[in-house]
Amino acid sequence: MGDGGTERRPVGSRIRFDTKIAVLLRADLKPWQRLNVTAFLVSGLGATIPEVIGEPYVDADGVPYLPMFRQPVLVFEGSKETLARAHGRVLSRGLPRSVFTSDLFTTGNDLDNRATVRGTTSAQLDLVGIAVYGPRNAVDKVLKGARPHP
Repeated sequence: MGDGGTERRPVGSRIRFDTKIAVLLRADLKPWQRLNVTAFLVSGLGATIPEVIGEPYVDADGVPYLPMFRQPVLVFEGSKETLARAHGRVLSRGLPRSVFTSDLFTTGNDLDNRATVRGTTSAQLDLVGIAVYGPRNAVDKVLKGARPHP
């Protein structure tokens, strides 16, 4: 799609994106943890990859709203081992990614979060979630073995 999917189309028509935004969560997370981890993970993509963000919204009364992702965010789940394999694949492919480790549930701020990740080697990260963005088929390969979130 080269143009970022911004061409005019009738409302409700389907657009097939060449790229994919995906989140992979560890299957044993509590519901509140799944929501929290997903929100944190995708914030990194939106903050650093401008092409994933669409235009601002405006309702019929002219009230403005913040822009959101221009395409769906697909959420998957898998075991701790599935996350470890996906992490290795995303690193080997050099795709944009964000991580959330179990240690981040015990910190209360960004400074401590970053220090916790910085103090752990890639192989030792206790991953509970990763987000990835990239070409559709590359992201599909990263997620091999994961299943769609119920």
